[in-house]
Amino acid sequence: MTTTDVTLPQVAAPDAPGGRRRVMGAGKHLHAGPVTYVVLALFAVISLAPLLWTVVAASRTNARLAQTPPPFWIGGNLFKNLERAWNEAGMGTAMLNTILVASAITVGTVLFSTLAGFAFAKLKFRFSSLLLLLTIGTMMVPPQLAVVPLYLWMSDLGWANQLQTVILPTLVSAFGTFFMRQYLVGALPTELIEAARVDGASSLRVVWHVVFPAARPAMAVLGLLTFVMAWNDFLWPIIALNGENPTVQVALNQLGTGYIPDDSVIMAGALLGTLPLLIAFLLFGKQIVGGIMQGAVKG
Repeated sequence: MTTTDVTLPQVAAPDAPGGRRRVMGAGKHLHAGPVTYVVLALFAVISLAPLLWTVVAASRTNARLAQTPPPFWIGGNLFKNLERAWNEAGMGTAMLNTILVASAITVGTVLFSTLAGFAFAKLKFRFSSLLLLLTIGTMMVPPQLAVVPLYLWMSDLGWANQLQTVILPTLVSAFGTFFMRQYLVGALPTELIEAARVDGASSLRVVWHVVFPAARPAMAVLGLLTFVMAWNDFLWPIIALNGENPTVQVALNQLGTGYIPDDSVIMAGALLGTLPLLIAFLLFGKQIVGGIMQGAVKG
């Protein structure tokens, strides 16, 4: 058996200093210089600074935080403050409520946004452009304007201080619909849908076997963004729920009460509320970021 030599095609890189051009073989990676690593390290430190300060403040006493200069390293009261924040804010119930609320909102938003995005991207129906413009236009309305009528509506339904009050108004997202529409326009070939139709697939089978697999990377990204937004939502839950049935953000609001708020306990509560999101990013961040870079349809 003879071995055939394969020559990699040469790619001309941008001009190097002095007018020379660097030539690289295909498949080779560009390597950043030391300045790039310094800038990236600087941005990483700036991004992590609030989280590091939260850990430091949560491990100190309130009196030590009031001193000058402030502490710059972790103290010995971290677990004590975490326990106080957990008990005083009722974080056990709040965590369960928030997981339920954020998961329901995420599933509903991803499902309905994918279906609506597919309809706007690939189906032809009357007034589709007008409906899309109206959907995008709702993003320009401040959500604060809907608080009073929304609360009156939920009260008429008898859902005040119940979790469905927080879940129902956010099951559909205008941003999610627009995001999925823009993704499916390029990621889902019309020929693939027509081939499924020719094979006798119903609309439900087309959605399940063609649309969902093609939209999976964008669905993962939208799901992560929606989950984070639902977890951190404060305005509507603080209005719709009370202290007996709170989400995490409503529970954390109870730590700031009192004549002299204990900043160390407040920071400990904030750390407890942030840990689930950090764990989610550590477990699924790489797969989600990598998924959005992949093509939805492989040839």
